[in-house]
Amino acid sequence: MVTSPDLIVFDVNETLSDMAPLGEAFAQEGAPAGLAATWFAGILRDGFAVTAAGGNAAFAEIAQDSLHRLLSAHGVTAPGESVERIMGTLKSLNVHPDVVPGVEALRQVAELVTLTNGATQVAESLLSSAGVREHFSELLSVEDAPAWKPARSSYDYAVTHRGTDPQKMLLIAVHPWDIHGAHQAGLRTAWINRTGARYPVYFARPDLEAADLPALAAQLTAVGG
Repeated sequence: MVTSPDLIVFDVNETLSDMAPLGEAFAQEGAPAGLAATWFAGILRDGFAVTAAGGNAAFAEIAQDSLHRLLSAHGVTAPGESVERIMGTLKSLNVHPDVVPGVEALRQVAELVTLTNGATQVAESLLSSAGVREHFSELLSVEDAPAWKPARSSYDYAVTHRGTDPQKMLLIAVHPWDIHGAHQAGLRTAWINRTGARYPVYFARPDLEAADLPALAAQLTAVGG
């Protein structure tokens, strides 16, 4: 990337929201804490499958149904009540520690929006609770697009809706599959690598990589001169 973006597009789930409390929520219901990661991966898998088949199911619908079946399979005696409590935790997560200073710094670089595979209301609650909602001009969801990310039509929806040249849009995400999808749609990309992970060789490389949002903001500020 040789110029700073006009519009920064944030993924929400995991990129902004800290999902660590979900493990404890599972443990409190008598299920292994590690099952939380399995659940979330399964939500994405099934959402991607629906998209590949030409559909667009709601994130919450997949999350609730798959959670009930998963808890039942692991011997939770009242899965319906447990689903309600765990879904409550999912909807009331906090942001990662770097999000507030990072968002405040990135707002000085470009206009900010979100593009999530989840519901707009969840992003609204997350950002409002963190005190950074005012820094985002709009919250977008694939519920209003033809398909989930990483289908090209999801990014095309954001491009068309915002009326911005995709080369002047920067997608920020922790998920390599999201980076790859945005790249294929012509957007610039930035991978937030909080864990020091190795990037998959089979996905398009991000234009930028940073350990957290403030570090990315510093890179973009340097690019902008």
